Amino acid sequence: MADTATASRSVAFLGLGTMGFPMAGHLAVRGGHRVTVFNRTAAKADAWTARFGGASALTPADAAREAEVVFLCVGGDDDVRAVAGEAMGAMKPGTIVADHSTVSAAVSREMAELARERGLFFLDAPVSGGQAGAENGVLTVMVGGDADAFARVQPLMACYGRSVTHMGPAGAGQLTKMVNQICIAGLLQGLAEGMAFAQKAGLDGHKVVDVIGKGAAQSWQMDNRAKTMLDGKFDFGFAVDWMRKDLGIVLDEARNNGATLPVTALVDQFYAEVQGMGGNRLDTSSLMTRLTR
Repeated sequence: MADTATASRSVAFLGLGTMGFPMAGHLAVRGGHRVTVFNRTAAKADAWTARFGGASALTPADAAREAEVVFLCVGGDDDVRAVAGEAMGAMKPGTIVADHSTVSAAVSREMAELARERGLFFLDAPVSGGQAGAENGVLTVMVGGDADAFARVQPLMACYGRSVTHMGPAGAGQLTKMVNQICIAGLLQGLAEGMAFAQKAGLDGHKVVDVIGKGAAQSWQMDNRAKTMLDGKFDFGFAVDWMRKDLGIVLDEARNNGATLPVTALVDQFYAEVQGMGGNRLDTSSLMTRLTR
């Protein structure tokens, strides 16, 4: 058992998609916790229990009823309202809901208030690190909500999070994730343009990356995506459709708070072009495709 483990606790995990499936697995295997899972497609829950043990439930309420902490990793605002709302109706007072979905800060504040009214705690806790980070248990987790509730749940999140940080009150986790997506969008577009330029210039792109990756241009995206972009490989998990959903949340928030995001808005439209080329399920580094078609 990993050194992140605490005494075994009864937890629920709702949503077993690309991210949730391995995250719930780390709670069971690394943490040694008693995990009950729910997924709208029951076959995924069956596959999870076949691999990791634990139990599955037919509804969010059934999964959450006896849990001390309920984790959530679903699609968008309406999914959080539906799944968390149903689960909270069955929870015992004092239970913590930790939402790993990427949604609006507004819905996180809404759910935190609903939880407070019911004697519960709601933490917005989006993650960064993609499918590989989830599978390897090295995600970055940014958390908004009650500080004492965070302190209680942080050791569990450490089962799959290399960095787990409390960012402030309800909504602060989602706002931090928005900053993350703004930065990634700009970095990937710059990287795509750089790699396309290297090809047009007749340079050995892989050699270029080896050289400039040791200087000021270095980034995680360059280390992990530049050479695969040059090779036309775009199947690394975080899909264009998901990025457009996230950037839509960012741009809505910017309209509310007055932030000016010209590059982010432009890159969002570039991703729309990739979708128009049929690249909905390609990963976010596929910005390269619109420059080399």
